[in-house]
Amino acid sequence: DGKMMNPTFLDYRMPTTLDLPMIDTVIVEVPNPGHPYGVRGVGEAAIVPPMAAIGNAIHEATGHRMRSLPMTPGKILEAQWENGKSS
Repeated sequence: DGKMMNPTFLDYRMPTTLDLPMIDTVIVEVPNPGHPYGVRGVGEAAIVPPMAAIGNAIHEATGHRMRSLPMTPGKILEAQWENGKSS
């Protein structure tokens, strides 16, 4: 209905792991040519999704698709000026 349910951070309930959907992880073993033993770190699996989510949020907010990292505020403003958007 458009009513703000938590106007301040005092009223905002922080999401926890119980609020997340179950995630099935699939491990695909691909050798890393840049490592002497061809191994990859376990933490590399979670690197891509946050950047894609941030990129989609920027696209929804500005209408411009960011295609390179880092997605800095300066690059976002530059892209808006190139597209003729000043706000």
